[in-house]
Amino acid sequence: MFYDALENRHGLRHDPFKALVSPRPVGWVSTLGRNGVVNLAPYSFFAAISEKPAYVMFAASGSKDTRRNAEETGEFVCSVATYALREKMNLTAARLPPDSSEFIHAGLTPAASHFVKPPRVAESPAALECRYWKTIELPAVTPDAKPHAVVIGLVVGIHIKDDYIRDGIVITDLMRPIARLGYRDYAWIGADNMFSMPSPPSPDTAG
Repeated sequence: MFYDALENRHGLRHDPFKALVSPRPVGWVSTLGRNGVVNLAPYSFFAAISEKPAYVMFAASGSKDTRRNAEETGEFVCSVATYALREKMNLTAARLPPDSSEFIHAGLTPAASHFVKPPRVAESPAALECRYWKTIELPAVTPDAKPHAVVIGLVVGIHIKDDYIRDGIVITDLMRPIARLGYRDYAWIGADNMFSMPSPPSPDTAG
């Protein structure tokens, strides 16, 4: 099949776009509002976009507390969402009143960060402390489209629980990080579905 992605007349029961761009890591983003309330929300449009220095991004649609808090305070934290924490992660996606914290709603423990004020998820195996850099507004293609924006942050501090480090290597499959697929589907990374490949040799271009 083929369909015009802007008109989005695919004829299917649900929009297939997110099922095709998958798996996507889940950015479990915590922020601190000016009112002192800690916010925590999962974002499936999330990615690392550079290293040395490390930058990450998450994309927000509409008016979200996470985006506003990051822009107003200049800080946010991304904790790793795992299979063991999947139910609690899902609870933090609930729409709560502005004066309510998802940490309390989901029964999670806030742990102090080192460089920034927003806490990380204590139960998570790793977290990235970020300083807000900028927001990029994405142009709408129709007048009634919900606004979307990309929020970018510089990673200034990284927490990793020692249990997940062996011989100087982070053992990702022990963390069992989860990823978003399409619709309501998720996947988790484990030893049985991981593989390694060496980098290919560069072609010899000499003479």
